[in-house]
Amino acid sequence: MTAIKIAVVMGSISDWSQMKHCCDLLEELDIPYQKQILSAHRMPDEMFAFAKEAHGNGIRIIIAGAGGAAHLPGMIASQTTLPVIGVPMKSRALSGMDSLLSIVQMPAGIPVATMAIGESGAKNAALMAVRMLAAENKQLTEKLARYQAAQKTKRD
Repeated sequence: MTAIKIAVVMGSISDWSQMKHCCDLLEELDIPYQKQILSAHRMPDEMFAFAKEAHGNGIRIIIAGAGGAAHLPGMIASQTTLPVIGVPMKSRALSGMDSLLSIVQMPAGIPVATMAIGESGAKNAALMAVRMLAAENKQLTEKLARYQAAQKTKRD
């Protein structure tokens, strides 16, 4: 699997400490991805262009991490038919509850699959994206089965 089908975007470089766990897991599973910063508030034109062009650029799933008002996943979802997985960032102010509520409370018609806050959510977003791609890819299904089997022996 060499074509990049997953895009990992985040609203700010400060989100990297949490979204890194998403990218690390994709790398562990040998899944190609692209990553970039796209702020819904500071870069709206670039964000809209990304969302509108993603499918044509070969992207099949978008993972979007955002903190605070956390508009990024929903705004991207409003401009594409691709699956969007939202990851709320843990913050100092409200521990990420503001982000979680902003992402999970999307209006009907603008779906965003929402993960847990922070590192766990970032890891699960990677796994969910790979599961989506694995639905029609036997190699990925086998990778996921091996990953899950290895989890049985972990004690962290």
